[in-house]
Amino acid sequence: MELNGLKKARRTDHLNQTNGDLALASVGAVDPWTAWAYKPRTISLLLIGACFLIWASGALDPEISTSGDVVTSVKRGVWAMIAVFLGYCLLQAPSTILIRPHPAIWRLVHGLAIVYLVALTFLLFQKRDDARQFMKFLHPDLGVELPERSYGADCRFYVPENPTSRFKNVWDTLFDEFVLAHIFGWWGKAILIRNQPLLWVLSIGFELMEFTFRHMLPNFNECWWDSIVLDILICNWFGIWAGMHTVRYFDGKTYEWVGISRQPNIMGRVKRTLGQFTPAQWDKDEWHPLLGPWRFIQVFSLCIVFLMVELNTFFLKFCLWVPPRNPMIVYRLILWWLIAIPTTREYNSYLQDRKPVKKVGAFCWLSLAICIVELLICIKFGHGLYPKPMPVWLVIFWTSVGVGLVIFLILWSWKSLGRKRR
Repeated sequence: MELNGLKKARRTDHLNQTNGDLALASVGAVDPWTAWAYKPRTISLLLIGACFLIWASGALDPEISTSGDVVTSVKRGVWAMIAVFLGYCLLQAPSTILIRPHPAIWRLVHGLAIVYLVALTFLLFQKRDDARQFMKFLHPDLGVELPERSYGADCRFYVPENPTSRFKNVWDTLFDEFVLAHIFGWWGKAILIRNQPLLWVLSIGFELMEFTFRHMLPNFNECWWDSIVLDILICNWFGIWAGMHTVRYFDGKTYEWVGISRQPNIMGRVKRTLGQFTPAQWDKDEWHPLLGPWRFIQVFSLCIVFLMVELNTFFLKFCLWVPPRNPMIVYRLILWWLIAIPTTREYNSYLQDRKPVKKVGAFCWLSLAICIVELLICIKFGHGLYPKPMPVWLVIFWTSVGVGLVIFLILWSWKSLGRKRR
């Protein structure tokens, strides 16, 4: 019995490792309540999807399907095309390293990332005015020129001549939508990166980016107390603090998962069901940017991509006339956060992998591709929109920083090579 059981366990482990999902297979094998969710039903879902297409397209009644106008038909066709592609990704796309709440969720996110990349590529080949009008198809309020708000026009704390409030500048800044965006954004980044010094580098780095490009975007023209006190010392600090406390909670938690059907009471089953939306395990993120010059460049590249994604938000909003409170901004940020979860895990695993030949994961590739195409859209559509040149002293400053960084890396690499030769 023991010999047979050992042989069976080895065969199961081999199959699980072949599929690349040991934890996933064990959950499906142990708990009968969730086993159905992990069994492939691709043919059944294909037939259900075909029935849905028959109903939505009016394939059996062509007169009804052709009764609408051309624009409506094109919109429905595009959305149906996206739905079919996402359905394929949900069922057939490769799984990621994440298994909670279900691998199919992350396959769907993978499909959404591809759809977003393809849509950005289409937008890149349009003219700026045509792209702005195209945005109306996504939301009816878009395609209209917007006045940009400058936060640094009046930096006084006390405004005695104002009839409504003598602290109007402070109150308007405190109750701006960007305050909550800062807090929740840095809470989410803390959960992704899980390294406080690196988070503070990104926090201060983005404020430097705002200061650098404030001659281009009125939104970046902030008062000193708004940028340093409210953004860095209050909003960003609180978001990082809350995020790191969340990280420590999951880091110190004992992960002993028992199936839903084996829970002793109803409350236990409810908690276990909700626990399906939490991590199956909590990985230690070892960034170690000072481990060596090459590791420093790798982590520095991660910071550059994060800052580029943040900057793309404001430049896309400015070029495409998207107001800050439009839901398209929120949808993009949510999608980026979902993409960043597996991307960060894949990139950290890539850094910790000691194999001589390795490659980044699919989400890392997709994230970088999306970031590049967004940047290209900002560059193409930004021609002629920024009449003010960058101040000369700012060009000199960043050139000096770049040259100093290159010299520092060369000396560090030379010193590291000298140690290895010894």
